[in-house]
Amino acid sequence: MINDQPTISMSQPLDDLNADQLKALVERYRRIFCGSGYGFWEWDLNTHYIDWSGGFWESIGYDDEDRKRLTDARELPAFIHPDDVEQMFESVREHLRTAEPLYTCYRVRTKCGDYIWTQVRADSIRDESGRAMYISGVNFDISELKDVEAALRESEARQARIIQASNDGIWEWYADRDAFHFSARCWEHLGYGGEDDLISTGRDRMRQWRNHILSEDLPLFDSALERHLTAQEPFDVEYRVRAKDGEIRWIRARGKASFDFDGRPMRMSGTNMDITDIKRAEARVVKAKEQAEKANSAKSEFLSSMSHELRTPLNAILGYAQLFEYDSNLKEVQKGNIREIHAAGEHLLRLINDVLDLAKIESGAMETSLQNVLVSRLLNDCVTLLQPQADARSILLKVDFHGLDSVCVHADPIRLKQALLNLMSNAIKYNRVGGEVNVELELRPERMLRILVQDTGTGIEESRREEVFQPFNRLHAEMSKVEGSGVGLVITKQLIEKMDGSIDFSSVTGEGTCFWVDLRDAGRAQFVSQPGDALAEISQRTELRITGRHDILYIEDNATNIRLMEHFFYRYKNLSLEVAEEPFIGLYRARQTRPAVIILDINLPGLDGYEVLSVLQSDPATRDIPVIGLSANVMSIDVEKGREAGFYEYLTKPLQIEQLVEVLNGLLGDEGRTEGNLIDAG
Repeated sequence: MINDQPTISMSQPLDDLNADQLKALVERYRRIFCGSGYGFWEWDLNTHYIDWSGGFWESIGYDDEDRKRLTDARELPAFIHPDDVEQMFESVREHLRTAEPLYTCYRVRTKCGDYIWTQVRADSIRDESGRAMYISGVNFDISELKDVEAALRESEARQARIIQASNDGIWEWYADRDAFHFSARCWEHLGYGGEDDLISTGRDRMRQWRNHILSEDLPLFDSALERHLTAQEPFDVEYRVRAKDGEIRWIRARGKASFDFDGRPMRMSGTNMDITDIKRAEARVVKAKEQAEKANSAKSEFLSSMSHELRTPLNAILGYAQLFEYDSNLKEVQKGNIREIHAAGEHLLRLINDVLDLAKIESGAMETSLQNVLVSRLLNDCVTLLQPQADARSILLKVDFHGLDSVCVHADPIRLKQALLNLMSNAIKYNRVGGEVNVELELRPERMLRILVQDTGTGIEESRREEVFQPFNRLHAEMSKVEGSGVGLVITKQLIEKMDGSIDFSSVTGEGTCFWVDLRDAGRAQFVSQPGDALAEISQRTELRITGRHDILYIEDNATNIRLMEHFFYRYKNLSLEVAEEPFIGLYRARQTRPAVIILDINLPGLDGYEVLSVLQSDPATRDIPVIGLSANVMSIDVEKGREAGFYEYLTKPLQIEQLVEVLNGLLGDEGRTEGNLIDAG
């Protein structure tokens, strides 16, 4: 195909062009105008005729017919947004006055009635006198630019609102001119307003700020800043400032520097947050914690004192009851009465122990020693201890290990036994007469062993599930004849959880309840004792196996406790008991008689038991005599203190005869005697 368009050079003079060439040139310019996206126009100021063309006008909907029809410049205001008309004409008037190029922006109406932003660049042609005859210019669409500007302004406004709402101050440091900028909010933190000279004059802002930092905190501030600028560690520091009114306030400063290619800081920007209220709240929390600790300590001291006051008379009650059980001259009725006294005393002792245990758990003083524990042996011990209670109510107590006799768990043996005794005792107490208690073992997923204790009692209503583990809540059992304190299950739950285990239950009203404990499976034991081993061990512990004659010195000021101890030693003719009711007399007799064993009460008049022990230990004549401490103070801290002081053993009241027998066997028995223990009193 041969192109028959005339060839035209853009630099060729117009006078040299013929008609066809001029027509082709006009068409070329039209294509350029239309394809460029710009709108071109020329305004004849004498006739108000305006000629416009270009792709811009087509992009907003106007065609050639509109261009031919809309030629009067005086109609322009109808196509400009009403809010922009005056500003547009003022720009035109300013151009006509100054002859400076015309630059302006306004919103122009599209063919469909919407508005878009357009920018105008124009200039004028003037006559010899400088009067403008024509204004020629170009329009182009800047809507996207305006949208970006609007988004930027909104972003800045949003950030300003956020900063204003957060009460944070803004600061910036410029390395090139070593200058600082602090926002007004920074100074407001110090109590200054905009009218204050400090922020309205041109003084060194950083120096002024540093003057308000407490001298004790300046090294902290400078160190944090240096680490950030040299090692680029995060800059986050809390320090104190002295406000305008002299008040001490807390500031948390955070910032980040930008560095050049050589690692030199160029600029650093950051925020200041007033954290005075937070610091004051922290101080209140610390103070409240200290007060709570003091209150808890006072509670522990009260419980220890209460325990001592209760255990001292209880020691006589239970001690004499135990002694009467050895007496073969009593009638059956009298033995029954003694058993009732003993049972009531034991119940009172359990109540005291429960309250103390709960207090120790709540204060965090309850310690556990986790080790591998053979569950079957522990359960056999529990059955042995609880069998009389079950027999009294004709309850069948059954244990089925399901072949898991040798499985151990990771637990504290003493605390686990306490928890299982609580569960099994409850299953017996709250059962029906002639019912059953079934104890079983079951392997669970994730190496857990489950211990189940199921009874055939009245059950627990589902609506009262949340009350089961609440302290002192017995689910109205306090109205029955069943004894209890209402804290056993609470203690059990917390003990199990301290051993990293869990406890839960299911119940059917009228049919019974099943409690279960899940503990970590620790593998199988090599040897498993038979059920009768526990009874044999108890029998051995209660048998006094002492040969030869021995003197015992008992230092005690309580007459009831003295009579109890005299009744006990009266049964053993080879043991001679001497009583000293004053600590100084006790020290004198210990030095004179050199007894085989000294039993020493802790709470004595004049000198307490620890002071007496210290004197005995410092005297060469008595320092080798074993001393047994005896006290009604049973808190763990008391027991630990007694052992650390150097007592051979620390026994608590009410005194358990079996414990005293076991200690004496260890000291004076054939297996435990040494040459230093043996003193021939005959």
